[in-house]
Amino acid sequence: MTQPFILETRGLTKEFRGFTAVDDVNLQVQEGHIHALIGPNGAGKTTVFNLLTKFLPPTRGEILYRGKPITGMKANEIARLGLVRSFQISAVFAHMTALENVRVALQRPLGTSFHFWKSEKSLAPLNARALALLDEVGLADYADVLTVEMPYGRKRALEVATTLALDPTMMLLDEPTQGMGAEDVDRIVELIRRVARGRTVLMVEHNLSVVSRLCDRITVLARGSVLAEGDYASVSADPRVREAYMGSEAAQEETHA
Repeated sequence: MTQPFILETRGLTKEFRGFTAVDDVNLQVQEGHIHALIGPNGAGKTTVFNLLTKFLPPTRGEILYRGKPITGMKANEIARLGLVRSFQISAVFAHMTALENVRVALQRPLGTSFHFWKSEKSLAPLNARALALLDEVGLADYADVLTVEMPYGRKRALEVATTLALDPTMMLLDEPTQGMGAEDVDRIVELIRRVARGRTVLMVEHNLSVVSRLCDRITVLARGSVLAEGDYASVSADPRVREAYMGSEAAQEETHA
């Protein structure tokens, strides 16, 4: 039996002063899948993400989450439903420790996010959960380290931890491995695989190796429209995709295969 779609768009369109950035996109994400949105620069991937997470209103079209329309909802409302964009709740407090950053994220649902004047004793009940989240993303040893002093890849892992603090059912990851070296990429791939258990993930990602290793299904955008969709093997073999997106990258992969 086919799994239900947890997230779906119907005719999703976004125009900017006559320029169509997203053109009639019909996206269907199955529950429990890791689904990638890929495409060349300017394909509309980030705009789609901004539409899904309510940073932008669509010109036309509909967004459904668990079969219910969420097109007119606000970002905080869909977050409460369990649809959370990672790095939307970022670890932006550079001079706070990793533990303190996660603890602030845990306070958000309680409506006390910025009650920095609260005593350490009153915040203590959140520490155990914060430490568990840090352990889940491989940062147990960084609990007392200031964020500003953490390596880039570990900061991205911390941002995932702050997102997990909202207990998401579905996570949207915007280029989670961007700017990383191979070692950090491998670490983040394993992190995503781990946190995806029991959740759905939709991710924008340029690194094709990451996509091939992680994703159940891939949607390829080009010029704002869906060009192809399927698993990695079928999408990577599609000549339209190779021409529009993979190009030299695909050729390089074949050369080194």
